Order: sequence, then C-alpha cells, then structure tokens
Amino acid sequence: MNDPAKSSRLAIVVSHPTQYYSPWFRWLAANTDINLRVFYLWNAGVNATHDPQFGKTFAWDVDLLSGYEHEFVPNTSPAPGSDRFSGLRNPDLPSLLAAWRPDAVLLFGYNYATHLRLILWARLRRLPLIFRGDSHLLGRARLPWTKRLPLTLLYRQFAAFATVGEANRDYFRAFRVPARKIFAVPHCVNTDHFTPTDATRAEAARLRTSLGLNGKRVVLFAGKLVPAKQPRALLEAFLALAPAHAALVIVGEGEEQAPLVARAADRPDVTVRFLPFANQSEMPARYLMADLFALPSRGHYETWGLAVNEAMHLGVPCIVSDRVGCQRDLVTDGETGWVFRSDDSAHLREKLAAAIIADLAPFSPRIAARIAGYTYETAALGLRLALASLPRP
Repeated sequence: MNDPAKSSRLAIVVSHPTQYYSPWFRWLAANTDINLRVFYLWNAGVNATHDPQFGKTFAWDVDLLSGYEHEFVPNTSPAPGSDRFSGLRNPDLPSLLAAWRPDAVLLFGYNYATHLRLILWARLRRLPLIFRGDSHLLGRARLPWTKRLPLTLLYRQFAAFATVGEANRDYFRAFRVPARKIFAVPHCVNTDHFTPTDATRAEAARLRTSLGLNGKRVVLFAGKLVPAKQPRALLEAFLALAPAHAALVIVGEGEEQAPLVARAADRPDVTVRFLPFANQSEMPARYLMADLFALPSRGHYETWGLAVNEAMHLGVPCIVSDRVGCQRDLVTDGETGWVFRSDDSAHLREKLAAAIIADLAPFSPRIAARIAGYTYETAALGLRLALASLPRP
C-alpha cells in the first residue's frame, strides 16, 4: 500500500519525554516510512524532576529515549518547567530545525515562549505546522472574546490539526478551524505494556491479598491527589454507600493525601486503602488488582485521561465524570462503564452504587472492542493523512 507520508521529514517539538508519547515515537520510527526527529525542550522525565502536584521528585522508570532520533535543545529558562509560559526558552531551536531541514513540524502545545517564537519562525519560512493539543470546552460557557480572538488567529497559522478525540475536535471547530484541516490522531498508550500477563496477574493477586481485599469488589483511583481530580468526592461517595463487600483503593500522592487519609480513618467500618505513587512499571498490576477504575475529574482539567486507556486495555470498566475529555470516545454509560455529572455528588453515588453491584462480565467484550481503535497504528494512520494534506514545495 502506498504510504502518503513516505519520505516526509517530520520534526516533532515537544516539551519533554513522557511515558505516553516516547513509545509512540519509537513505534513510528520502526513501523512507518516517516523520517522523524524529536526535539525535546526540557529533560524532565529522564532526569529526576520535582512534580509540585505529586509533591515528590521522580523520573519515569521506563525507556523513553531509545529507538528513534531525538535531541535535547538547551533550555535557558532560569526556572525550567512546563507549568509556566517562561519555563521553556530554547533560542537554539530554530537553527537546529533549519540544520535538519524538515518538511513539516508537529508541535505539541502553544503556550510557551519557545512555541510562539517557533510558530512565527516557521510561518516566515512557509514551513507547514501540524498542531497537537488535547484541550476541550466541556463544562465551559462560550469563551470571552479576549481569549477567543487570539486563539482563532493563532490556530490559523497551522496547516493541520492532529486531534485526540471528539471533544478536542469540537474545541478546534469552535475556533473556526476548517474540517478539512482536522485529522483524527487518537490518544493512545503502549498496548504492549498494558496487556495482561501471568506476571502482572500474579502481582495483582499478591497486592489484593496484602491489602486484605480478597472477596471484595475493588474500586481504584490512581493519579495526582489534587482537587481537580476530585478524589475527595469519590471518597465521600464511597463512605456514604459504605458497601460491606467492596473496597476503595487510592493510589497517588499530592495535597489532598493527608485530608483523605484522615477522613478515611474516621470510618473504620468502610474498607479504604492507600498506596503511594506508582511508577509506570507498577501500574499494570494496580489496574488488574481492581474491578473498577474511577476518574471523577471536574472542569476542563482532565483534557483526556490516559489512565482510562490503560485500564480499558487491561479489561477494567471505568467510572468517569462527564467533564473527562475521553468520556465521549471511550466510556458509554452502561456499555463500557458509567458516567456521572461532575458537579452532582448524588449522581456520583448513584453510578458508583450501580457499578459496585453490576455483573461485569458483559462489559469485557464491549471494552475490548472500543479500546481496539486507540492504538499507535490508528494514530499513525491519522498522522500520515495529516502529512499527506500539507502543501508540497
């Protein structure tokens, strides 16, 4: 089959190596004819870095750099970070890109000093830009013109958009991005890592036993313990139900940890367990320990929720709020999981109660069928189509 992206030289500009994108870059290099080089603007994730939301310093424990061309662009910011506009300052990026001579640039995000300079530099040279972002407008009224107008003008600078899902597509359409410029490049995770194995099943069984959870239906929350992810709302819903045959396991660290532990201690009659932050290699067993995975995030914080992909690849049904970016794509109420209104605590209790007593067997084939479309191969096809749409010199 003729590859529409054959011989394309694609520069990928992204803030730092992550456990989600680095394996996809490796897959693209090994399985497509796209000639790619990744330009990293910061070394977080490879070198131990402090995460203020987790409240700890860590580096990912999976391989993030082998199998594809990459380089780290010197970051001259006095306070490096991806949580502030000035956290990425990379004055050498244009010269490094010019030396590599790409046919196009895939840019992740826009709201950093380096990114805006790059957009201007590329437009002056008529170098096509593809935008990758996962924002949505769920739960937000129409944006004020002071934000809407600048973003509309900014997005006009891009030749194509690699959208992660339906809510993200709607976001770009709201900023008048033409449909012809939008290509589905769905958010996905490394399926090899999140496929059940005998070893991960054995570790999951050991965890259940060590936590005293055998014979119980386990609801899992895993992530940063911050207000936007609503772990406290989940805990309160679980305590209100007080199911004798179920347990809630909370994995993670952050500012909400101490209040959560204290609140659970007030109710010794309800089974609640806490586990510390788990690095990437540990997560498959955490998911397999659970019968249900919950992501109750609110507002526009949860632009997608890749933990839902991970859980579903392992066959675990999910309970999510209607403000989680992946909900429309992955979690259909009563089919692949349960959906509740993010600002309605009674609705969360209702859906949690239904999930705890549900027969989960019918969910398995539906989950497998749904998540099968969220793979590196599917994402690569969308990226190839985006590249094929670009103007050629």
